[in-house]
Amino acid sequence: MPKLVFSALLSISLLSATTADQTGRVLFDFSDAQSLAKWQIVNDTVMGGRSNSKVETTEDRQMRFSGNLSLANNGGFASARSRPAKLSLEQDDVIVLRVQGDGRTYTFNLYVPTRRVAYSYQLDFKTQAGEWTEVKLPLSQFVAHSFGRKVPGDQLDANQVNSVGILLGDKNPGAFQLVVDWIKVARD
Repeated sequence: MPKLVFSALLSISLLSATTADQTGRVLFDFSDAQSLAKWQIVNDTVMGGRSNSKVETTEDRQMRFSGNLSLANNGGFASARSRPAKLSLEQDDVIVLRVQGDGRTYTFNLYVPTRRVAYSYQLDFKTQAGEWTEVKLPLSQFVAHSFGRKVPGDQLDANQVNSVGILLGDKNPGAFQLVVDWIKVARD
């Protein structure tokens, strides 16, 4: 009988651990005004471009990242990023986000403290127009970029990530909108 009880408790414990890994740890859920205050806008206006964007809370307590992408003055990007904070990521983690897109391809950025300008680790994700999708982005697939160009040989140190962001730079001018329900980190 004790072996049976032990086996049952062990099974429940393992099931709980598996569920926790699959659901992940919430990084941002946008359920209150403080969550949105942790985000800032960085557009091509920093280099003379004309794109504009904003983040706002929807009625359903999600983050709406929207605006207009412009290619004027050699611009062409709009982005929202979280303010620096300890995110406690590990190499085998996966970023998971639930989004409702507009059919465009966005870039998810990971930022680390560095002296390099315009430096991040990036991975693109596609959206379905008007449909909610869950996007999974393994940290192992992120690639270093600076000023939109790949930086060969620079591997991401997940422990150093202190900010995340979403960027649109698909070279298609016009209005855009991406609604983000939450951003989590899970184990691969």
